[in-house]
Amino acid sequence: MEVSLTHKQEFIDALTGYQPSAEAVATLAQMPLVILLSVTGGGRNTIINELVATGRYHFIVSDTTRPPKVRNGELEQDGVVYHFRSEEDVLHDIREGTYLEAELIHNQQVSGTSVRELVKAHDSGKIPINEVDLGGTDAIAAVKPDTVFLFVVPPSFDEWMRRLRTRENMSEDELRNRLQTAVHMLRRVLASERFVFVINDDLAEVVSTVDDYVRGEHHHTHNDQARQVAQVLLDDTLRHYPELS
Repeated sequence: MEVSLTHKQEFIDALTGYQPSAEAVATLAQMPLVILLSVTGGGRNTIINELVATGRYHFIVSDTTRPPKVRNGELEQDGVVYHFRSEEDVLHDIREGTYLEAELIHNQQVSGTSVRELVKAHDSGKIPINEVDLGGTDAIAAVKPDTVFLFVVPPSFDEWMRRLRTRENMSEDELRNRLQTAVHMLRRVLASERFVFVINDDLAEVVSTVDDYVRGEHHHTHNDQARQVAQVLLDDTLRHYPELS
């Protein structure tokens, strides 16, 4: 499915130098926060669903301007993984400062974390967890440096491509667009010390590892191995798609 923005330049202007409202910052200061980041198809939503199922985590549902997609044979439901909102409504809320973070993604849609979802998470008494894209981590870290940031990587390039192609129908242009985003993301996270790396190979194992990190138990060997896998993913992507370099 092709996705595009009618108000793309207006979003770019509104997001340039974006700062969340004082309400968002004050709300965030009162709670822990866990953020998962991954390349497209890395499996972060599946991991989050498993963590939420333990009863200890509250998923923060992000807003997005893109329409629902068919995934695993079913149409995405509003309010489950995303709140699907109009461009006009999202643009209005960005201008009002009512997002913790918001970002132009794949150069075709805007997604963000709203204050109303932060309030919901705070009231739940559970650990708020969310998945954001790279620019969102910069915005969050600026106002909440104690956030736990985890970067999820698939176990290999071949498995990554298999997951991408079986998860949903997409054109070759959209695949290349997503891989271009992934190349940028991998370069940034590999150059940063902000993220803990985890490999999404065995679901039960990765969920347990993420939960351990959140509770302060560190797996340094796993982090080192996962960082190496991320570097291999970057190298293999550029080997298969040299035009993305």
